[in-house]
Amino acid sequence: MINILFVDDEPNILEGLQRMLRSMRHEWKMFFAESGDRALELLQETKVDVIVSDMKMPGIDGARLLNEVREKFPQIIRIILSGYSEKEMIMKSVGTTHQYLSKPCDPEILKATVKRVCALRDLLADDGLRRLVSQMPTIPSLPTLYHELIDELSKNEPSTKKVGEIVKKDIGMTSKILQIVNSAFFGLQRRISDSNEAVEFLGLDTISSLTLGLGVISQLASAEPPAMLLARLWEHSIQVGLLASKIAQSERPAVAVDAFTAGLLHDIGEVVLAVNLPEQFLDAQKLVEERKIDRSEAEREVFETTHAEVGAYLLGLWGLPTQVVEAVAYHHTPSESKTEQFTALTAVHIANAIQNTQAGSQPVSERPHYDVDYLRRLNLLDRVLNWEDKLSMN
Repeated sequence: MINILFVDDEPNILEGLQRMLRSMRHEWKMFFAESGDRALELLQETKVDVIVSDMKMPGIDGARLLNEVREKFPQIIRIILSGYSEKEMIMKSVGTTHQYLSKPCDPEILKATVKRVCALRDLLADDGLRRLVSQMPTIPSLPTLYHELIDELSKNEPSTKKVGEIVKKDIGMTSKILQIVNSAFFGLQRRISDSNEAVEFLGLDTISSLTLGLGVISQLASAEPPAMLLARLWEHSIQVGLLASKIAQSERPAVAVDAFTAGLLHDIGEVVLAVNLPEQFLDAQKLVEERKIDRSEAEREVFETTHAEVGAYLLGLWGLPTQVVEAVAYHHTPSESKTEQFTALTAVHIANAIQNTQAGSQPVSERPHYDVDYLRRLNLLDRVLNWEDKLSMN
């Protein structure tokens, strides 16, 4: 049973939600609060998995309420339900909210959103890690790329194209901007996974606000112990994205954009672990080097989970396209997915294995570490050697 708290200062809205969601009463236990103060009281009294709050309310508004929830109850999934006229307030809540739904809300969209984010909880067995990931407002950006973005935005006539290209190279910028543009608040009929398209849609004023005004896009602290490791991770992620895009172009061009984005973000879970748990992150790194084991095996020992699961959980919470989340979740173990055709996951899995081998970071074998059963299931095993040859020549 999922416990959900709905917060709105208009009683008729809450009554409408009760009627609209009556069919879910066997799956959801629903609570209703007419103010932010009452919501906080309820949270002290009962366990809640998801909170869905209106934005404009007297007293404690939605942004302030969800910020308090993030600080006091970080494990709770936070969703804003808001009207289209409140874009400025929405932008102020980007650091505290996981997903945004437009008001009035289609009941099927609300049901699907809640089901999806709750299903993600199974990815992380450890409650502490769930709280950590749920509490994380942003992913910091690589300092060089952050300064490139600041320089471009500070020009008298900044270029949307250049801003898009900078964002496209950075894990933190890409993940946050895709979270915002894919929120139901913007009413898009499809999910966007192309950073350039996302920047063009949001506009430079919004990107500037996120970076210069709100500080949602910020740089990685160079004093962090794993900063050098993270710099190498950024380079690895860019290369995997480019390789995945090339592989997809040769096999199924329609998924090339998703393949690049998924490749760029496939190790975002490592960033989460490194920034939040730097000592344990370095412990896992030492296990990889000393015992010559896979990173995932080392992470299981240290964190009781893997960077793939952490990354997929975060991106899923933020509402990124399913195909990107799936590729992040299963890029080491695609056989665990239900994929029966070539997708972004396929391209990222192959590209990551090839890149690890070319970079000398594959501890298990001199050959790329493929999921052979998966590739055989998709009748792609014979094509992999051809891709290796082509990519090594480029």
